[in-house]
Amino acid sequence: MKVTKIALLLGAAALVPSLASASTLEEVVKKGDINCGISTGIAGFSSTDSKGVWEGLDVDFCKSVAAAVFGDASKVKYIPLTAKERFTALQSGEIDVLSRATTWTATRDTSLGLNFAGVNYYDGQGFLVNKKLGISSAKELSGATFCIQAGTTSELNLTDYFQSNNMEYRAVTYDTSGQTVNGFKSGRCDVITSDASQLYGLKLKLDDPDSAIVLPEIISKEPLGPVVRQGDDEWFNIVRWTMFATLEAEELGVSSANVDAMLKSENPSIMRLLGKSGTAGENLGLKGDWVYQIVKQVGNYGEMFDKNVGKDSPLNIDRGLNKLWNQGGLMYSMPIR
Repeated sequence: MKVTKIALLLGAAALVPSLASASTLEEVVKKGDINCGISTGIAGFSSTDSKGVWEGLDVDFCKSVAAAVFGDASKVKYIPLTAKERFTALQSGEIDVLSRATTWTATRDTSLGLNFAGVNYYDGQGFLVNKKLGISSAKELSGATFCIQAGTTSELNLTDYFQSNNMEYRAVTYDTSGQTVNGFKSGRCDVITSDASQLYGLKLKLDDPDSAIVLPEIISKEPLGPVVRQGDDEWFNIVRWTMFATLEAEELGVSSANVDAMLKSENPSIMRLLGKSGTAGENLGLKGDWVYQIVKQVGNYGEMFDKNVGKDSPLNIDRGLNKLWNQGGLMYSMPIR
């Protein structure tokens, strides 16, 4: 009889009071939930609804990891973090995984003791401006004042762009995206610059969303994805393959609506994905139905995208680069086999 590591850990958790050098998975199982670092509020990615419940694409990723590990997507403790706080929180062990619209860069990947598990949203930096300025291109922004969130890649990107184009600007920095949009509303700046996906969410927070436009220029590459600490390959693999599983499910046409019926599929790829054959779950130290639990409780990647930021959301962002590879996008799962 095969016994997965997660099953052994769940049993041992009740017997062992402490482990001096426990792995992340062991610690997660002991406390019974996943501490997931998210933003303090980015529409479509991580924000609270009218009842104070966290929702968004990044939130759904946290739920997906919990579904994979525990078979229960609700076993997540959300830790709201500013851009300046996020890496310290992960490094210190305050959170188990960071799912907070975080750009994968060389510096972050090599000097902070962190590992990016992949890309779950391809983005780029843009500009939100008051229509009253009569501006239609970023090249017309010389001399403008920008509201910008501190501790983000947006600061360096803005400097690079303006230096490259021999333009000048002034910046007013804030700790949170909420403070940034309030600065814009109060007239402290002419422009907000951030990831384009965030700009569409911030635009909805204006008293009159139609008073501002997002300019067409995208000035940077912002591959966003979940992050874990270096040195724990077991946990890194779980987080990385959770992300791949949501993409593989979409590609194979397995959704929350049909996943139960798909358990009867004779397609070899679907059988492996849902744990009816193969050892993908066992190799990760998880139960064989780990992907079934993700899709049943949270959905495949396309479902998460459409619900939170895409066609079924107020943001209505086109999938663009975030389409599957076989539909003209960049989203590509490594084979689960």
